[in-house]
Amino acid sequence: MIARILIAEDDADLRDLLQDDLEDAGYEVRVAVDGRSALTHIEQDGETIDLVITDVKMPGMTGDQLLGSIRVQRSEIPVIVITAFGTVEQAVEIVKAGAFQYLTKPFDTDELLQTVAKALDQTAPQREQARLRREMPKAPAKIIGASRPMQELFKLIGRAARSTSTVLITGESGTGKELVARSIHELSERPGTFVPINCAAIPAELIESELFGHTGQAFTGARLARAGLFESADSGTLFLDEIGELPLAMQPKLLRVLQEGTIRRVGADKEKTVDVRVIAATNRDLEKEVTESRFRQDLYWRLNVIHLHIPPLRERPFDIPLLVEHFLNKVSENSGLPAFNVTSETLAVLTAYAWPGNARELENAVERAMALAEGTTIKPEDLPERIRTSGQTITLLSQARQRRLTLRELEREYIFETLRLTNGNKSKAAEMLGFDRRTLHRKLDEYREEDPSIDL
Repeated sequence: MIARILIAEDDADLRDLLQDDLEDAGYEVRVAVDGRSALTHIEQDGETIDLVITDVKMPGMTGDQLLGSIRVQRSEIPVIVITAFGTVEQAVEIVKAGAFQYLTKPFDTDELLQTVAKALDQTAPQREQARLRREMPKAPAKIIGASRPMQELFKLIGRAARSTSTVLITGESGTGKELVARSIHELSERPGTFVPINCAAIPAELIESELFGHTGQAFTGARLARAGLFESADSGTLFLDEIGELPLAMQPKLLRVLQEGTIRRVGADKEKTVDVRVIAATNRDLEKEVTESRFRQDLYWRLNVIHLHIPPLRERPFDIPLLVEHFLNKVSENSGLPAFNVTSETLAVLTAYAWPGNARELENAVERAMALAEGTTIKPEDLPERIRTSGQTITLLSQARQRRLTLRELEREYIFETLRLTNGNKSKAAEMLGFDRRTLHRKLDEYREEDPSIDL
């Protein structure tokens, strides 16, 4: 995609010169005659702007003020500040205020284009993340994710909510299957309640009564009649978590309810009609369970009308910073702690870890780190040892320090390592790195120019 650049400059000659140079370099350029009109442009159509170049001294709103407003409203957009009256002190203040770079007039075209290319390259992940956040379908449950796999999942949640068919949600433990089920229910038009049950937590001899209810004296200890969860969920949604743990003897009874829409309480003679939307979830491979005769094939197909799979956290590291921010805020609010932040090195450690326990394990690690940290900044040493010492990137960082690699050399090795992890799949590698494919291909071309022997 062609990058779009907004120029805020009151000098018409310089504005035209900048526009010509940037358009000749292949960029799409938009112009504003002062800071106020530039800010209006960003407020009205800022989603199309990838970078801002602004003069400092302009009538009305100055470049400093424009920079401050952009930092508040669209912090992912890099800002390059130019002026004819530059001092070291002023440069330091401008950069501290959030500018990507500071250029003093006169500057040559090559210097400008190099600065623009560098700014677009280094801020590509932040801009992509912001774009995904804006486009993210809204789910009422607190499902956090801006990666492409989660975007696809959100779309499927919306489509499933419009249907009345049964849904099967699969995914590893800790990925948030119940949150997805709640989202489907809350986005639907069903007036009833959302009723969850963990099939693994109910003793086999009690699960029929739990699901369908019982009459008085139906069995020892059943003194009073009791409605089951299907009746409680009438006109609503029943969520059967860990459906793979449902006893084999109960499976045909559940199948009948799904097919006929009727239940019979334990000990009752008559059936009762219920209007219940069933959503099931499992971390097991149900197809394997069917093959090994531990799960009925007819029930599997009846449950698996709409299938939603939640990708594990290790396949969407792009979401880890968002989840960390969410958990920091959640723990602070629940425990009354002050606001916490994490260092970039800590975030690199968290992103490199495989997270076998997925988001649940990440939340646990964040809460532990907040409890043990000195101050309100979480450092790598505040994390559990298994996280600190695990992951290819941690090894890579340690080696980088020992070998005294430059940042560019480290970036190159990290990109190569990611490509190896994805078996050369550039689309998946770009997603893991937070790049778009164009950025990744450009970097690989640069590496080939530096070393023609590289085979990628």
